Amino acid sequence: MREFPLIEVRPYQASDLDGVIDVFLRAVREIASDDYNSKQIESWAQVDREEWAIARMNRPTWVAMSDDKIAGFIDLHTNGLIDMLFVNPDFARKGVATSLLARVEAEAGEARLRVLHTYASITAHSFFEKCGFTTLLTRNVSVRDQKFIQCVMEKML
Repeated sequence: MREFPLIEVRPYQASDLDGVIDVFLRAVREIASDDYNSKQIESWAQVDREEWAIARMNRPTWVAMSDDKIAGFIDLHTNGLIDMLFVNPDFARKGVATSLLARVEAEAGEARLRVLHTYASITAHSFFEKCGFTTLLTRNVSVRDQKFIQCVMEKML
């Protein structure tokens, strides 16, 4: 039986900004690199710190903490869109994403949302599928002149 670390999911705080940026960059460069080429990774792994600070404070965001480290984070728009769900590679496959998604589903229920949706990467697609999301369509998107496959997914609550 696998043992998982203790994970606490709490609301994002402004002081978490550098930590969530680090999680995002590491997740893209270390986890998503199994599914994307180096040009795609470099076009995706770019952050405008000011934009991130505004976005994190303007929509509900939660961080997963383990051993005083940010193990991952997730956000939720008021329309039910999960825009970001990223896990620190040091905590991959240890229940962090599942814990974060469970928190969002609980919050969505309290907000009386009927559906959650996301635009999943190839890397995240199977996780969302295992959690009950259905793929509505697969499309090509462009990020800084690089093409990516994106899966439009939803889960009825």
